[in-house]
Amino acid sequence: MLPTCHALCATFLGLVLQDAPIWPDYRGPGLDGHAPEAEVPLEWSEKEGVQWKTPIPGRGWSTPVVHRGEAWMTTATPKGDRLSVLAVDVDTGAIVHRAVLFEVEEPQERSKLNSYASPSAVIAEGRVWVHYGAEGTACIDTETRKVLWRRTDLRCDHMEGPGSSPLLVDGKLVINVDGGDVQYVVALEAETGETAWRVERSASLAPLVADFRKAYSTPILVEGKRSPLVLSSGARRTSAFDPDDGREVWYVDHPGFSMSSRPVTDGKRVFLTTGFMRSELWAVRLGGKGDVTKSHVLWKHKKNVPTMPSAVLIDGYLYLVDDGSIASCIDAKNGNRMWRERIDGDHSSSPVYAGGRLYFFDREGKSTVIAPSKKFQVLARNELDDGMMASPVVVGDSFLLRTRTHLYRIATPGE
Repeated sequence: MLPTCHALCATFLGLVLQDAPIWPDYRGPGLDGHAPEAEVPLEWSEKEGVQWKTPIPGRGWSTPVVHRGEAWMTTATPKGDRLSVLAVDVDTGAIVHRAVLFEVEEPQERSKLNSYASPSAVIAEGRVWVHYGAEGTACIDTETRKVLWRRTDLRCDHMEGPGSSPLLVDGKLVINVDGGDVQYVVALEAETGETAWRVERSASLAPLVADFRKAYSTPILVEGKRSPLVLSSGARRTSAFDPDDGREVWYVDHPGFSMSSRPVTDGKRVFLTTGFMRSELWAVRLGGKGDVTKSHVLWKHKKNVPTMPSAVLIDGYLYLVDDGSIASCIDAKNGNRMWRERIDGDHSSSPVYAGGRLYFFDREGKSTVIAPSKKFQVLARNELDDGMMASPVVVGDSFLLRTRTHLYRIATPGE
C-alpha cells in the first residue's frame, strides 16, 4: 500500500523530533493544506471571532510557521534593504522576537504584487530556517534566538522578487533557485548550512529569453521506488530528485514558466500546474526513469488553472482557484470538471481544508467557505479589513491569518 503524503512527511522531516511542529511548513504538516480534525470557525469579521490582531511591520507575504506556541515569519522594508524575522506569541499576539538578518545594498527589482519576504520559513524542534531568495538564507535557534548560520551566495536574478520556499527533508534544506539567469536546485545541511548537493536544471532553457526561464514553485515529497523523492517544478520541466545526492530520477516536460503553485500528491500521482502562457493542470503517474512525459502523463486540464494558489486534494477531487477568482472541482482520476464557479476577488493565497470545510482567501480581505463536494455549495462568506497574500495557518481550533498589514488569530466566539 502506498503511503500518503502525511506518511511521507512524517518519515522525512528528519529534524522534527518528539514534539512535532503544529504548522511546520506553509502548507501544514502534510505539505498539502490539510487540517481536517480542527474545529475552526465558519464565520468571523473584524467585530466577531478575533482573539487578537497584531500589526506586522514592513511588507512580507510569507506564511507563518508555528511551533511551541510561537508563530515565525519574515518581513522586509518595502525597498528590500532590510530583511527581518519576527516571532509572535500565539496566545497573546505579542511580538516576542524581532531581528534584522540581512542588509542589502542594492535590492533586486520586484513586481508590484510581490514582496522581498515572500518565501515562507520552515520550523522544527529548536530551529527555524528563513529564506529571502537570492539575498539570504539563515538558521535560528528558537530558544536562544541566536543565528546559527547564514548563506548569501545562493544567487539568481528573480526578476520579479523571491517566491520559492524551502523544503525540510531528512536533515537537509532543499531550495529551488530559478532565476532568469541561472536555474538549479540545492540542498543545504540543515544544522550547518553547508552544501550537501547542488544540481543544475536539466531542461534546455538557453534558447529562451530570461523571463521564460524563471520559476517560483516550492518542492514537495513524492513516493519513490525505494524511498521518497523531492519533486521540484521549474520552467518547462518538473523533476524528481534523490534527496540523498540530488540525482535526477525522472522528469516530465511541460509548457510554462513562473509558476508559484506547489504540486500535490495522493501517493500514486502528482498534480502540478505549468505556469504562465496559459497554465495547465497535469496529472502524472509516479515512478519511472528519465523522461516520462509520453508514458506517465495521465490527463491535462487547461481551463482556469492557477499560477499562484496551490490546489487542495480531498477524497479524490482537486479543488483550486485561479488567480482571477474562478474556483473549480476536478476529478483526480480523469481530469473531468465537476463544477466551475466565481468566488470573491483575485487570489494568491493557497486554500486550506479544515474541519470538513474548504476555505479560500483573496487579496481584498474576503474569504469564501465551501463544502468539498461534487456540487458547488457556499457555506459562508467573511471579510477582514485587508487581504491576504500569505496562506492560512491552522493552530488548534483557530486560524492564524496574515493580511498585508496584520496577523490575526480567529476562533469561534466563546472559545
